[in-house]
Amino acid sequence: MGELVDFFVRSRNFILFVLLEVLSFYFIINTSNYWSATYFNTSNRYAAKVLAWSNAANEYTRLRQVNADLAMENQRLNTELTKLLQAKPPAPDEYKADSSFSGRFDFTVAKVINNTTQFANNYITIDKGTDDGIEPGMGVISPTGVVGKVKICNQHFSVITSILHSDFMVSSQLVKADDIGSAKWDGGDPNLIKLNDISISRDKPVAKGDSVVTSEFNSTFPPDILVGRVRSVGVQPNQTFRDITLDLATNFSNLSFVYVVKNRLKGQQEQLEKQVESEK
Repeated sequence: MGELVDFFVRSRNFILFVLLEVLSFYFIINTSNYWSATYFNTSNRYAAKVLAWSNAANEYTRLRQVNADLAMENQRLNTELTKLLQAKPPAPDEYKADSSFSGRFDFTVAKVINNTTQFANNYITIDKGTDDGIEPGMGVISPTGVVGKVKICNQHFSVITSILHSDFMVSSQLVKADDIGSAKWDGGDPNLIKLNDISISRDKPVAKGDSVVTSEFNSTFPPDILVGRVRSVGVQPNQTFRDITLDLATNFSNLSFVYVVKNRLKGQQEQLEKQVESEK
């Protein structure tokens, strides 16, 4: 306490000067309309700037929660959209899918906590596991396209085999040409993927920019999930198949949230197909 009193005693002249300056400033503002208006305009301008900076900082700190909320909303919309598409597939008018078939896909949102793109075989780790209903073999998509398939799980985490893996293939369809092939990464650029097994046909031209989506011929992914868009079209040396390169729909360099896809009828379908195979 004594040190504080000593400080005020030593600084009394400076403190008196500051108080007189403040008092003078106060009288100038209150006795002159010009300086009063100038003061309030200036103070309002700087106050608005400070408020804008404060709001920007608050919005930035809320981005994580905003992204999480958007991911949950996308999960709901994915479920609804897939159900609607499966209830009205391209088919004769008299065909109608039953409710179990049209609603067979469920989606679980998960956050990416590890992701590689620089290897020949790349994997992704997410923060959801068996406690959240995740199982090996489930498909994984992003808000923009195909990501991969669940490889292993424990209670709280899962590892996904990325589409950027030498052994990963997904049955894919050219939307305009209506041709079915297999999308497979060649181990090069993580933004590009090859579409194989598309035969040369003059009546089914393939052009740059054509969309490629998941086909009906798999039980892992819902149909019509974007795989990529045609970047270039050539002819393989054997002159039998096209050489097609796609721009991947999913940007793996900034992957934050994914959706794990559960096909509730997958087990029944695969069991029946295995039974047929065993009888051959």
